[in-house]
Amino acid sequence: MSAARIRNMIYLLICSMVWGISFVPQAASMEFIGPFTFNAVRCALGSLVLIPVIIIARYLAAKQKNSEDGSMAVYLHVFDRSTVTGGILSGVLLFIATNLQTIALKTASAGKGGFITAMYIILVPILGIFIHKKVHLNVWISVGLAAAGLYLLCIKERMALKPEDLLLLSCAFFFAIQILTVDKYVPTANGIAMAAIEFGVCSILSAVVMVFAETPSWATIGQCKGAIIYAGACSCGIAYTLQILGQRDVDPTLASLIMSLESVTSVIAGAIILHQFMTGREILGCTLMFAAIILAQMTDLIYSGRRRNNEQITPGCPG
Repeated sequence: MSAARIRNMIYLLICSMVWGISFVPQAASMEFIGPFTFNAVRCALGSLVLIPVIIIARYLAAKQKNSEDGSMAVYLHVFDRSTVTGGILSGVLLFIATNLQTIALKTASAGKGGFITAMYIILVPILGIFIHKKVHLNVWISVGLAAAGLYLLCIKERMALKPEDLLLLSCAFFFAIQILTVDKYVPTANGIAMAAIEFGVCSILSAVVMVFAETPSWATIGQCKGAIIYAGACSCGIAYTLQILGQRDVDPTLASLIMSLESVTSVIAGAIILHQFMTGREILGCTLMFAAIILAQMTDLIYSGRRRNNEQITPGCPG
């Protein structure tokens, strides 16, 4: 496995950790403001904090332009077709998914919400079949292990399908499409600029609905400014950017498995911040999820090794 791929998987792991921690401030803010207001403000902040990063990346890419190392060349172009198209499409999908999730969590339990939302780990490989993404058997086993782990980790009550559960299932569906959309455009896009466009689109669409569906005020927004700053600067500005950068050269199914560790992080964050300590059942769930990630990574290592061997035997043969 290349150093670049290991680095990208670390990006995705950090992304999942930031998302998991963000559950605590996001849940608290729902007592003061509506979901569309929250997402409009936090995504606007997420887009703004990336502007200086885009400028710095472009400056460094320009300095590197004449060198042999062209790894940053993609950051020279901010508004190329791939970046803009990918940013707009992923922004629309993020708007739908994140608002469905936030609305549902007003009535759904956090455990059930976390489990159903994270079912995108199953939907990603299923949807990938329709766009000719090959999924190996070990990856399907990993998906099953992760789903079982999520169940043990999050579900502590009898499963019964309710309206909010349908919203969460829809949320998982759109998050799965968002992951596949990022996978399609990120190889040729400026990942940082694509993330900024994504947040900008999500913020604008959320603000439009906010005007008609909610009654926001600066006073109520100020009451949860800490949560908005974390969700905007960290959950959006850092985590979603790491998702876009991390998915470069990483299979979308493996990426979704790594990012599903968000649920593990949320339990750990709850134990540390809210003193909600894990039971034996939850520890077993975490163990199964980590086993799923390791199995998926071993599959990736084995497949990459076989592909390299085939390339050595038959030069020019596609992997």
